[in-house]
Amino acid sequence: MEILIAFSILAVSLSILLNIFSLGVNSAGVAEDYNAAVQLAESLMAKTGVEMPLQVGETVGDDQGKYHWQVAVQTFQFNPDQFDTSTLNTSLFKVRVTVNWGDEQRSREVKLVTLKLVNKVL
Repeated sequence: MEILIAFSILAVSLSILLNIFSLGVNSAGVAEDYNAAVQLAESLMAKTGVEMPLQVGETVGDDQGKYHWQVAVQTFQFNPDQFDTSTLNTSLFKVRVTVNWGDEQRSREVKLVTLKLVNKVL
């Protein structure tokens, strides 16, 4: 009888430990996915205006069949009261990069937003 109780306690303890271990492994997988998504978003942000033209519009794509990305570029109006923007030879663009992955039930997303400055063509 004592051996049966000992095995029962051991079985319950092992199931709890295995559950904790599987949650840790799952969290590591989610963290890895976020890390890959942030790296992809940063890469797309760096390419915008260098490899990809800095023009108003949206560009979408896939990476590794898992990550779906969107780069949205729009003009940015800088309008302080005592500043004449017509004398500048530059334009400001607001760039937003969105990377999402996962299925409909567990969709995850990373967004980055920045401003980029471009010389106007004379």
